[in-house]
Amino acid sequence: MSDLIEGFLGKSIDGKKSRLPAKLDYIQSATGLFLGLFMWGHMFFVSTILISKDAMLAVTRFFEGSMFLKEPQPVIVSFVVAFVFIIFIVHAGLGMRKFPINFRQFQVYKTHMKMMKHSDTTLWFVQAITGFIMFFLGSAHLYMMMTKASEIGPYASSDRMWSDFMWPFYLILLLAVEFHGSIGLYRLCVKWGWFEGKNSKETRAKLVKVKWAITAFFLALGILTLAAYMKIGYEHRNHVGERYMGAIEYNIAIDRKVEA
Repeated sequence: MSDLIEGFLGKSIDGKKSRLPAKLDYIQSATGLFLGLFMWGHMFFVSTILISKDAMLAVTRFFEGSMFLKEPQPVIVSFVVAFVFIIFIVHAGLGMRKFPINFRQFQVYKTHMKMMKHSDTTLWFVQAITGFIMFFLGSAHLYMMMTKASEIGPYASSDRMWSDFMWPFYLILLLAVEFHGSIGLYRLCVKWGWFEGKNSKETRAKLVKVKWAITAFFLALGILTLAAYMKIGYEHRNHVGERYMGAIEYNIAIDRKVEA
């Protein structure tokens, strides 16, 4: 009965409000922070192609357990991606709680945004749109990486961009991820009072500048990385399916042939 009363009134019998919304808000913030930091790390990892194919392959093999296994195991990457996928789904599900669920609510928010003319209100709207895009594109990307972890590498990833014509998909995903992630991390700092200091207005102004600097940096890095994969994919278009063999792996293969 108490649950029924709380369901209708939003308060328990003793007049206390449920703590569940606050707990869900905390989980949403925690998962968002994890995904934002993961996004930065992921971007640095994939951008190693800008250094060389061998550098990108070395990072790939590292995550496949080459440091402690005789043979790299892509299934390790699959398990990591599966974990991230779960966090992604939890975060997206909690984020949907705050979306306008009908036209009337959207109209109210739009009117409020125009009247307020506050940058943070507009940023939330951008984050909502990019979050909606990521719900589809991000899920597709994570599923592909989870089920085809063995197809990550200098040639395999480049073939996917060029020969499989996936670069438009990843360009849109890049824009959505970078704007959503940087705005989300900025809003976390404001919401939880991180780096607030003595003057909150001054701190917020500085955080906005840092947020746009981070967005510009990762967008530039992402576009350059995407262009590098496309270039390699174009050059490799007549050999789709062939895997890149780094210098170390090539020497190991030669040694095995000699021993045989």
